[in-house]
Amino acid sequence: MLDMCPCGSKLEYTNCCGPFILETLLPSTPEQLMRSRYTAFTQANIPYIMKTMTDTALDEFDPIGFKKWVTPLQWEALEILSAPPTEEDGLFGEVEFIATYSTTDGESFDIHERSRFEKIGGKWYYVEGETPRTVETVYNTDKIGRNDPCHCGSGRKYKKCCLAS
Repeated sequence: MLDMCPCGSKLEYTNCCGPFILETLLPSTPEQLMRSRYTAFTQANIPYIMKTMTDTALDEFDPIGFKKWVTPLQWEALEILSAPPTEEDGLFGEVEFIATYSTTDGESFDIHERSRFEKIGGKWYYVEGETPRTVETVYNTDKIGRNDPCHCGSGRKYKKCCLAS
């Protein structure tokens, strides 16, 4: 049986995110980069995640905290909600997605994010993400993760909002 890519593309890993993660190919679109980053999350592949970030996202990334958070999780699915063509200059893009994961105690969570990407030197990078304001959500702050939407409803990640204060 062939190994299907975790990103949900219904392609084999070796014909989808594998070449990006192994750095034999570069993602040619923000969506390809988003899918490969999700796949790297499923693998707890911190070096790849860091190599695909720039600016504030990279400056604020805590590899030790990330590894501690991501390693025990079971990644369930990635749903791409929108990935419009890049802007006219082809240097900026956006992908809105929902990533579903479960914890070791069986609780299921969604990360709903609108991610921004920038093409620098011919390579796409993750720049930042925000939680779209779609529905009012109540969060249990004892269970909220650093990358989850902030419980205050600001639309920002918890680590960049109430955790920072």
